[in-house]
Amino acid sequence: MKRIVLTGSTGMIGKKIASRLIERGDEITIFTRSVSNTKQIIPNAAEYVEWNYNLSNWQSHLENKDAVIHLAGENVMAHWWNEERKKNILASRVKGTRALVNAFGHLVNKPNVFISASAVGYYGNSEKLVTEDSPSGNDFLSKVVSAWENEAGKIERLGVRRVSIRIGIVLNKNDGALARMIPPFKFFLGGPLGTGEQWFPWIHINDLVGIFLFALDNKNVNGVLNAVSPNPVRMKKFCETLGRVMKRPSFFKVPAFVLKILLGEAAEVLLTGAQVIPKKTLEADYDFKFVEIEKALTDLLR
Repeated sequence: MKRIVLTGSTGMIGKKIASRLIERGDEITIFTRSVSNTKQIIPNAAEYVEWNYNLSNWQSHLENKDAVIHLAGENVMAHWWNEERKKNILASRVKGTRALVNAFGHLVNKPNVFISASAVGYYGNSEKLVTEDSPSGNDFLSKVVSAWENEAGKIERLGVRRVSIRIGIVLNKNDGALARMIPPFKFFLGGPLGTGEQWFPWIHINDLVGIFLFALDNKNVNGVLNAVSPNPVRMKKFCETLGRVMKRPSFFKVPAFVLKILLGEAAEVLLTGAQVIPKKTLEADYDFKFVEIEKALTDLLR
C-alpha cells in the first residue's frame, strides 16, 4: 500500500488513475480546488485537501507520503486561444509545478517520487521520427511543455526521483478527442481533420494509466517517458480505422480553415502532429496492451 498525493484528479486521466489506485488498495490524498465537487466525482479517497498554488495550507499534507502524481493544468482545447488564455495555460502548469517542488524543500520526510504529466506537444510538428531524446519544437505548446518539464526537473536537486510523462492523444470513449469524433461518424459524417496527413500519436487510456503506475512502482524509471503507442498513425488512417470499426464511411474532411474559424490558433493542435515513438518506455520494459489502432478502437467501442 502506497500513500499518494494526486492533483488534477477530476480530469479524464485523473479519474482513471484515482480509480485504479483506490482499487489496488493505495491511500490517496487528493489536492483539489473544489473539495465538495471532487468528493462527488471520486468518493473513496482517504483525504481531500484544498489546493491552490497561491496558498500554502496544503504543504504539510505532503509529509510522509510515498509519491506525488501531478496532473493539474488548464484544458488546452477548452476555449479559443487569446493572449490571456495562453498565459493561463502556461501559468497553470509552471506555477502549479513550481509550488509543489518548492514545498518539497520544506519537508522533513519527502515523497520518494514526483510523477508529472507532460505532453508530446513538446516536439511540435515533425515528419521525422522523434523519441524522448529529440529536441523540442518552436511553437507555443512546445515552449509550454519545455517550461513545465524544467520546473518538474528541479525536484531532482532534492534527491527525489522524477518522471515526466509526455502524453499523446488519449483514446477514451467517454472523453477527449475520440468522444468528440464518434458522433459525426455515427451520423455518416465522419472524416479526417485538415489534410489527414498529420501524425496522430495515440494511446489507449488503459495503457496511459498503466504507464503512470509503472513509473510509480519501478524505482529504476526516471526522466522522460513518451506515453504513446509504438505504432503512431496518420490522421487519415486513424479515421479510416475508426470508420471500419464503427461500420461507417470516413470521407467527410473538415477543412483546416473551418477549424481555424472555430478554434483560432488552437486549431494547430489538431492540424499538426509528430511521429512520436516511446523508445525509453519500451526500453524500461513497459508492456503495452494496445499497440495497434484497430485493436484499441475495437476494445473501446465494442
